Amino acid sequence: MTKAMILAAGRGERMRPLTDHCPKPLLAVGGKPLIVRHIERLAAAGITQLVINHAHLGHMLEAALGNGSALGVHICWSPEPPGALETAGGIRQAIQFLGEKPFIVVNGDIFCEADFAPLAQIAEHLSPEGDIAHLLLIDNPDHNPQGDFSLDGSRVRTEPRLTFSGIAAYHPTLFAPLEAGKPARLAPLLRSAMEAGRISGEHYLGRWTDVGTPDRLAQLDASLWEQA
Repeated sequence: MTKAMILAAGRGERMRPLTDHCPKPLLAVGGKPLIVRHIERLAAAGITQLVINHAHLGHMLEAALGNGSALGVHICWSPEPPGALETAGGIRQAIQFLGEKPFIVVNGDIFCEADFAPLAQIAEHLSPEGDIAHLLLIDNPDHNPQGDFSLDGSRVRTEPRLTFSGIAAYHPTLFAPLEAGKPARLAPLLRSAMEAGRISGEHYLGRWTDVGTPDRLAQLDASLWEQA
């Protein structure tokens, strides 16, 4: 069974003062915390074994979600030191809970309506000998007009034309060069694997929002209440 990790250790500096007393993934949109929306979508796709990392105000996340049973999942917590370990470092630290099989990762501070079931199926085909990651790329939002990577058919390339959504499937092999407990950025690992032709991807056209500022949070919140 495919496991998933939700990244929830960021400080949320651009969200201050809201994140001074609340971890960003617990901020609510449409009456529901961002991270709860992820958990519900993962559970709906049959992905119920979750790992969540935390650092800033992590005790609040654990108090709010517990072991996940109320949401139909099982949560394993991966605490990090003050300042956190950055994205790749946080994932490497959590490999002990994720295991040796491919897994899904989603940023805890985004809103997205993606169906995780197809991604879980793709994850099963990642291997140490072949593709070691599959990324969901999106059209560039206003705050990232240059983009991060590009698609050449199903291959992800390093030219910045589309934006990385923060949703992906990974094989643990990608993180093998890293030392557990040490901060590490994700982008260098991805670019190296792209240059070796070992990352596939797709262009996700559904709804997606990087809830990175109070203004974007307020806009998303208002739009979800209008939908309700």
